[in-house]
Amino acid sequence: MKEKILISACLMGFPVRYNQSDKPLRSALLERWQQEERLIVHCPELAAGLETPRLPAELTGGQGADALAGGAKIREVDGSDVTPHYLLAAWLALKTAQENHCRFAIMTDGSPTCGSSRIYDGTFQGKTIAGEGVAAALLRQHGIEVFAEHQMAALAQRLVEVESV
Repeated sequence: MKEKILISACLMGFPVRYNQSDKPLRSALLERWQQEERLIVHCPELAAGLETPRLPAELTGGQGADALAGGAKIREVDGSDVTPHYLLAAWLALKTAQENHCRFAIMTDGSPTCGSSRIYDGTFQGKTIAGEGVAAALLRQHGIEVFAEHQMAALAQRLVEVESV
C-alpha cells in the first residue's frame, strides 16, 4: 500500500501564506508522489478560518508543544494573541491527516503552525531557531512523522523502509 502524505498547501503552489504568497516545492519526488495520489494538500490556517493576507504571527514563550499545553502563545506582529486560531489549525491538520490515513507530513519550516525543524524566535526580527510549530507538534504526538521541505530525501528513505515490509 502506498503511504499517504499530508503536505502544506503553500508548498504545492497555493498562495495561502500570511502575505498571500506561496512557497512552491519543485522536485521529481514530489511530482512522482502526486502522480501516485499520495499527497493530501492542506493549509491548517485557512482550514481554521484565517484569511490571506493576515498579520505575521510567531510563537512566543516556547514552541508548538508548549502552546498545545497552554504554556506558550502565538502572537501577531501587533501583539494580538491568536493562539486559539492556531490551535484550531493544528487540530484540523491532525483531523485531515487521520481521515486520509496519512502516516507522514511535509510541512513548511518557519511557520508557527507547520514549522517542523525551525520556527521564528518570537521577536519578529526574521530570526529562526530550532523548533516546531503547533501542527507539527500535534501530528508528531499522534504518531505522524513530520518532515520539513528540505528533508525530502529522508522522507523518501522512510517510505522505502515502511513500504518494503
